[in-house]
Amino acid sequence: MKIAEKTVVQFHYVLKEEDGTEIESSHGNDPMAYLHGANNTLVGLENALAGKEAGDKFSVTLQPEEAYGERQEDMIQRIPVKHLQGAAKWKAGMTAVVQTEQGQRQVTVVKVGKFMVTVDINPPLAGKVLTFDLDVVDVREATEDEVKHGHAHGVGGHHH
Repeated sequence: MKIAEKTVVQFHYVLKEEDGTEIESSHGNDPMAYLHGANNTLVGLENALAGKEAGDKFSVTLQPEEAYGERQEDMIQRIPVKHLQGAAKWKAGMTAVVQTEQGQRQVTVVKVGKFMVTVDINPPLAGKVLTFDLDVVDVREATEDEVKHGHAHGVGGHHH
């Protein structure tokens, strides 16, 4: 079966920076799962996976606009240090979680003061050219519930 709208796709990936440095890999864990056509993954990944089928292995290099977007310099903010979650003591370069009106957001600590901290709210991989080595593990028709909910269920997907 080919990857198309309303199919659930399971795949393994290795994510690398432009220079080939590995950032992360799904190998050794359950494969990732997403509902194709529901904006559940990066635009560039979804476009590259369209038409592929189980057993296909390939690489795709994504420009920032197809992945996490360009870095935006106006996304630097000062917030009270008490809002950071994830560690007891903070240093520049560390990643933290902040609760926002839109839910949890990952931020990068830029500068730490006694009561206030400067954070970068750009996604950590914003502005980067990324390469994904992909291995399509499974493609199946989405269930009615998955289509209605807008995401894949089960292994590698969402669990209710």
